[in-house]
Amino acid sequence: MSNVFHWSYGRHDAPVLLCLHGIGSCADAFEPQRPLAERLDMRVVAWDAPGYRYSADPDTAPGIDGWADAAAALIEAVSGGPAVVLGVSWGGVTATRLVLRRPDLVSALTLADSSAGAGTKPEQAAAMRARAADFVDLGPEGFAAARAQRLVSPEASDEMRAQVAEMMVPSIRMPCYQWACDSMAESNHYPKLERITAPTLVVVGEHDEVTPPRSSQRLAEGIAGACYAEIPGAGHLANQERPEAFNDVVADFVESLAG
Repeated sequence: MSNVFHWSYGRHDAPVLLCLHGIGSCADAFEPQRPLAERLDMRVVAWDAPGYRYSADPDTAPGIDGWADAAAALIEAVSGGPAVVLGVSWGGVTATRLVLRRPDLVSALTLADSSAGAGTKPEQAAAMRARAADFVDLGPEGFAAARAQRLVSPEASDEMRAQVAEMMVPSIRMPCYQWACDSMAESNHYPKLERITAPTLVVVGEHDEVTPPRSSQRLAEGIAGACYAEIPGAGHLANQERPEAFNDVVADFVESLAG
């Protein structure tokens, strides 16, 4: 996995918590989750997905299977065993495909502000595919500034909105952003959720406009035994906007598995 950038924080030989970012982001979106390394005695690992920021571009469109397989390869490279996988938004769709393809590598799953994919309805799939055209038309800075407004709650500070936009600008590029949008448009995990046996937490920001709480509730309802939680006062990027509350929910879930 030399072509996939990732950072890690925590004891090198500790169990791994692998963090998979959203479609417009990068590994640094999980800087607020670093405290989980000490709290859970785990090694927090976050990647730049192939084709994002510091990671090399794939030769061809990976599809969601390709990104899931890349995540599986990273787990095998950094961990002596299965990992707890935390995916935000598109990262959650990737994590879902990962656990479906390689259940042996996922000891537990957290799907944050995520969905079953955009392939559940033709209009959603079309809108997802078209998003990359906005990126081309507006340019990186214009696209990031406009998109950041939807990713946080109405009460978010101007500083938080600026941070989200600033992280997006160097993270995404063509053609990989188009390929990522296409991978979402092609995904519909609802018929396959019943196959997931890993302990699962579904968590969502109270004010998420991108994947509203009802979508996360439906996701949780499709996975046997899944836990569900909402983060008060948070939008789509709950892990960044309300990190303390988010980390508490994730830590309580992981700690419950040991009990």
